[in-house]
Amino acid sequence: MAKTTAGHSHEDWTRMAADLRFPTSLLIDGKQSSPSAGASFTHLAPRDGSPLAEVPAGDEHDLDRAISAARRAFDEGPWPQYPPRRRKELMLRWADLIDEHRDELALMVSLEMGKPIDDAWGIELRAVLATYRWYAELADKELDESSPVGADDLALITREPVGVVGVVTPWNFPLTLSAWKIAPALAVGCTVVHKPSEYSSLSALRIAELAIEAGIPDGVLNVVPGRGSTLGRHLGLHPRVDALAFTGSTTVGRAYLEYSAQSNLKRTWLELGGKSGNIILPDAPDLDAAIATAAWGIFFNAGQMCTAPSRLIVHQDVADEVIAGVVARAAEYQPGDPLDPAVGMGPLASSARMADVREHVERALQDGAELLLGGGASETSGVATGGCFFEPTIFAGVSPDSALAQQEVFGPVLAIVTVKDDDEAVRVANNSDYGLAAGLWTSNLSTAHRLSRRLKAGTVWVNCYEEGDLTVPFGGYKLSGNGRDKSRHALEKYTELKTTFIHL
Repeated sequence: MAKTTAGHSHEDWTRMAADLRFPTSLLIDGKQSSPSAGASFTHLAPRDGSPLAEVPAGDEHDLDRAISAARRAFDEGPWPQYPPRRRKELMLRWADLIDEHRDELALMVSLEMGKPIDDAWGIELRAVLATYRWYAELADKELDESSPVGADDLALITREPVGVVGVVTPWNFPLTLSAWKIAPALAVGCTVVHKPSEYSSLSALRIAELAIEAGIPDGVLNVVPGRGSTLGRHLGLHPRVDALAFTGSTTVGRAYLEYSAQSNLKRTWLELGGKSGNIILPDAPDLDAAIATAAWGIFFNAGQMCTAPSRLIVHQDVADEVIAGVVARAAEYQPGDPLDPAVGMGPLASSARMADVREHVERALQDGAELLLGGGASETSGVATGGCFFEPTIFAGVSPDSALAQQEVFGPVLAIVTVKDDDEAVRVANNSDYGLAAGLWTSNLSTAHRLSRRLKAGTVWVNCYEEGDLTVPFGGYKLSGNGRDKSRHALEKYTELKTTFIHL
């Protein structure tokens, strides 16, 4: 019987799911609060299409209440004035509670958006815990500066929290991507209003409940689920929000920049889409590892990942071997019940996602790409019909200028482009409006350095993919956004630099 890292079986997780309690209230000013209009919406589980829970739906009035609470907590409350070590202690206590509730939170993520339970427990929650603990420890280790201006003057450069931060996050890594924004904002003394995706609001509310239990003061972290078209716009335009951090589509990211210009010119930090190129050259140090990673990268999280290596750019000398290998590896990712620890790929997050992925596949066929595998809904999910399961899908002979090579599918669909040399590989990889990430497989150190510098991407993985650490920044070039999550550089988004010049 397959077991997860948590030591639970498929039967265990299914039984726990039946007993799971979901949040039923907004979280505003440290208290559970009913939506002003009493509204809610039904969340359908992507694993079987059944009603999972009624999600409380806030409106503009609820968001105003949350922003006012965050404003008071920043302007009058203790959080920004706490010694940094006190913020560290409370955030570490929160992380400990998250760890204690790891099974519950992982199960909630898996049920909400379809992430395989092994990935939810072993990858998502691991990253969440690491993020809150890392930024908690960093809270009392950032130092101000003094500039050498001469004996008669003193110049101080201090970092101050920017104020109230709006955080808008997606559903594909719901707790991780939220933590990448909330943790550094809280560590430096900001307060937060979080608008989670409609597809992952329940886990966002639950983790915030644990923050209150840990002793995070009232108003410091507020969570208001609801329709993004309404609440997102209101948050972006609100004059009492000092900064906004968003992960999501480029279309919505553009709108947030417009909202900033129309309101108070709030700092607006965007982590947007990607169409990452993964280059495999003939001298890859381990071709089997490159093949396995190419398959894992596109089918992990059902391809619902902004950094997914959705364009496999392979040198013609190894193209046949690589393509055959990736097609063979795809068999390991047949979609199934996300509560089964043995399943490597779960469903897409919603029926809307299913429809969008189908459109991309149909267009690729019309454009003349060669379908090697998949292309439709899966019937081998192992759960009741009604789930959003899509087959691992691979296209070869893809034109670098086609829609499949240019547009973000956000599903388990791989576009393979064959190239004749290094220069063509770089041209194809850079032939994109996006610039979030890239992969490169080569044994030649000079090639690795030379091509990495030429690739227009925020992260270049060499002989690996999706590796990283909280000490290194994450973000993109071009339409993939601005600013950086992770690392010390993330603190720059949530602090203001003040110069104090004193004549002695």
